[in-house]
Amino acid sequence: MTEDFLYYLWMYHFVRKPLVTIDGLQLLLEKPGTKNNDSGPDFFDCRLKLGETRWAGNVEIHVKSSDWFRHGHHSDESYNNIILHVVYENDKAVIRKSGEMVPCLELKGKFSETLYEKYKGFLLSTNWIPCASDITGVGNFSMLNTLDRIAVERLQQKADTIQLELVESKGDFREVFYRSLMKSFGLKANTDAFEQLALSLPLSVLSKHKLDLFQLEAMLFGQAGLLKGNLAEEYPRKLKEEYLFLASKYNLTPMKAVVWKFMRMRPTNFPTLRIAQFASLLFHSSGLIDKILTAKSIKRVIELLRCEPSDYWKNHYRFGKSNKQKTSRMGLSFIHLILINTIVPYAFVYGRFKNDPGMEEKAVQWLEEIPPENNTITRHFELLGVKASSALHTQALIRLKTGYCDQQRCLHCPIGHQILNLSAQ
Repeated sequence: MTEDFLYYLWMYHFVRKPLVTIDGLQLLLEKPGTKNNDSGPDFFDCRLKLGETRWAGNVEIHVKSSDWFRHGHHSDESYNNIILHVVYENDKAVIRKSGEMVPCLELKGKFSETLYEKYKGFLLSTNWIPCASDITGVGNFSMLNTLDRIAVERLQQKADTIQLELVESKGDFREVFYRSLMKSFGLKANTDAFEQLALSLPLSVLSKHKLDLFQLEAMLFGQAGLLKGNLAEEYPRKLKEEYLFLASKYNLTPMKAVVWKFMRMRPTNFPTLRIAQFASLLFHSSGLIDKILTAKSIKRVIELLRCEPSDYWKNHYRFGKSNKQKTSRMGLSFIHLILINTIVPYAFVYGRFKNDPGMEEKAVQWLEEIPPENNTITRHFELLGVKASSALHTQALIRLKTGYCDQQRCLHCPIGHQILNLSAQ
């Protein structure tokens, strides 16, 4: 037995009636209260009737009543006004300092054994997700509604991270957006390197040269540490010469080139090409943030992002290595990832910050208009019969897997709750 399961029984009224305390008082639960996720009693503001008396206050829940003493509650003043002690097994009376016994409700034998067995099965499951054999029992309409809710939860999670960065940057939206956007150009392999580049080269410095693509490339490649050593071609040599001048002007110290990863990577994802594309984006899209936030459609945002890098990168993926294939423009699938991971969360945060529900709704709508992602998580769910129709739902599936399934938070999961609810009936 776990306290988490007892919280679940209490919160969702899965306890069989009639309810009677260990000293024989009839108990009528009117409101289970609000779960406390910090220190202190487990539930606040519970409303109940004991015998003929109505009570409002805090409730504490334990597997055994003796846990009250094991957890040190007997010497903690914040537990002296508990109106009810809910336990699986009552093995020891709990007495207040005044000498009164704390009313106690024992749950042993008061809930569905089928429900408990299903919960234990989730905990002991070795499947890819604990409810793999049950998830098909959740109706399509219910599943879609649940995914909508979890998608917004994931969006809020990303928004919280952005808001913390905003606090650290003293509310500089443009700088935070610039960092987030640059990070997204690194995908998984070079995320840290791109973040380091953004931190070492503030937008305030780059913006002074936004009308000169050559200088933007010089600053970005030079600061990335990719213009060191002997460069055989004329273009990178000129970039290096320009960077040395600008680095002296702005007191810049370049990164170490070893942080950039090229191994086991498609050339279209090489960090050199991504940096060139980022420089082009800054050059071609003056006022990019404002244009994105005021865009009427996601099609317009995609148009803003689809720009060509400089001529050198039309037949190069790295410095000094030419290629015949000319695919230097950002692909649509890459743009979709930038939208999902940076632009949509940023628009959502901006709407929240400006108290503009319309902007928040637009961010969610954009996710609905982006095709579903194709990754390990979405493919596994599809094998289980859960097929996403948009990025909104693939984001929900990622949140479901990483935030609930992997952590065995089945009692807190909307889908797990629906499956358990069926078991309790």
